[in-house]
Amino acid sequence: MKKLLIAVCLIATTSFTLANITPTINIEIMNKQKTEKTIYQFKVKDINGKEFDFATLKGKKILIVNTASECGLTPQYKQLQSLYNEFGGEDFVIVGFPANNFGAQEPGSNQEIATFCEANYGVTFPMMEKISVKGDDIAPIYEFLTQKKRNGVTDSQVEWNFQKYLIDEQGHLVKVINPRILPTDPEIKDWIKNKIAVE
Repeated sequence: MKKLLIAVCLIATTSFTLANITPTINIEIMNKQKTEKTIYQFKVKDINGKEFDFATLKGKKILIVNTASECGLTPQYKQLQSLYNEFGGEDFVIVGFPANNFGAQEPGSNQEIATFCEANYGVTFPMMEKISVKGDDIAPIYEFLTQKKRNGVTDSQVEWNFQKYLIDEQGHLVKVINPRILPTDPEIKDWIKNKIAVE
């Protein structure tokens, strides 16, 4: 009888302990999963080699674009800069990632790319160091952008230079924009305006 009472007490104590610990564990797991599905987990290098922390962009909408200097779509730099001139600031930012994945159309060094962007298009939005946006050496941030298991929204492939990824003010992926759609297209501008109008 005494052994039975001890066993019952042990079971009751264990159940009480698990009941109190389990919710905490679940909340921590949920919070971690939530963080992992936002852009804010990433730190990258900018085109000058300095750390760029996406967590500093909380509260802004973000347009992420892979760029190239020798592509038929390279003139989109002009529209990107125009969009940034119009909306860039506390509510919106463009982040460019030079990449040499398509037709070897971004062969230059980071310094050469920076000089090209400034001299030809007066680019002032943040440009990051050259990365890979597809294949075995794909950068972690592009794994996030292109894989549903990481972004929680959709799978996609970067089809060519100047594909755009739209990120909302909570850091979540919301839309993928085809490379040939101009940055100044109403679809993109309306998305930015709607966000600004709500705040």
